[in-house]
Amino acid sequence: MVRQRLPNINGVRNSKHLVLTLITGVIFGFLSACLLKASTRDVPYIFNWFSGNLPLSRDPHHYSELESEVGPETEVKFHGADEDFHKGEDKVAQDLAKRVRVLCWVMTGPKNHQSKAQHVKATWGKRCNILLFMSSVEDINLPAVALPVKEGRDNLWAKTKEAFKYVYEKYKDEADWFMKADDDTYVVVENLRYMLSSYDPSSPLYFGCRFKPFVKQGYMSGGAGYVLSKEALRKFVEEALPDKTKCRGDNGGAEDVEMGKCLEKINVKAMDTRDPHGRGRFFPFVPEHHLIPNHVDKNFWYWKYIYYDTKDGLNCCSDSAISFHYVSPNMMYVLEYLIYHLRPYGITHSVEKPTADQSTTVFTEY
Repeated sequence: MVRQRLPNINGVRNSKHLVLTLITGVIFGFLSACLLKASTRDVPYIFNWFSGNLPLSRDPHHYSELESEVGPETEVKFHGADEDFHKGEDKVAQDLAKRVRVLCWVMTGPKNHQSKAQHVKATWGKRCNILLFMSSVEDINLPAVALPVKEGRDNLWAKTKEAFKYVYEKYKDEADWFMKADDDTYVVVENLRYMLSSYDPSSPLYFGCRFKPFVKQGYMSGGAGYVLSKEALRKFVEEALPDKTKCRGDNGGAEDVEMGKCLEKINVKAMDTRDPHGRGRFFPFVPEHHLIPNHVDKNFWYWKYIYYDTKDGLNCCSDSAISFHYVSPNMMYVLEYLIYHLRPYGITHSVEKPTADQSTTVFTEY
């Protein structure tokens, strides 16, 4: 008689329990990681993540939030200042552009040439005296310069050093001020010139959104963009870069922090870029995040980093604000329209003529 072997019921139950526990653990770990990532943002972000509405509530405090953002596929055309719409309005700005020459170089990469960089060129970039894009691949249409550096965030410091060296060698006599910006930074170039017009480019000066850790005199946020005077650029390239005791020689380190360390060691002065009312001009986030009270949580790193006592809300930002960061390609065109084309009926604007220390405001009607 052949005995039939019965299955081990307890073993089957234990195996099912083990598999169920494993699946539950994986799901719990995944959800915990997502919630941990979302915890650096606000509650609506978490809610929208669960509801599937995340793309409608983008809250960029990190470069990765803009990776999926693309601009318009067709060319966006605005009427120019030389047309009847705004004829003569930019005369003061044009005159200032001849006296305060600004070279803008934009940090970008091959995958961003069409998705981001071209939209900088189509909007604010065209107002720089000289506009360059720094990449690892040449693109004559931008134009983009092929620097001898690999792509990736781990190479941003190396890219910055090479970019400023290139600018110094090729353009040191063709501009007075040299601005570095990202391809998701929007810059009001006229306001930049207005601020710089009170300063001497032959002095070693350095402007931007000033942060306080890591460097005694502070350093300028890379995303908000920063500006070197002609003399600061010379000292950086000729004195700092060749000396490994002054500048970090490898590719590592945060680009903006390393720049701040270098410039401090060669006595380039970090400047206060606030207006006479104490309001900021360079901003590391989109306008919404500075203008809306409590939009950025008070425990967020920004409040620990910012050099000066800073408010959010409508008093955060100068009427002569210069830059905002994490600006999507589409938002570039929105800002372009709002700043340069929208005109409230019956409102007459006056122009502030800069004084030596910008502590006194002189108004002239135009």
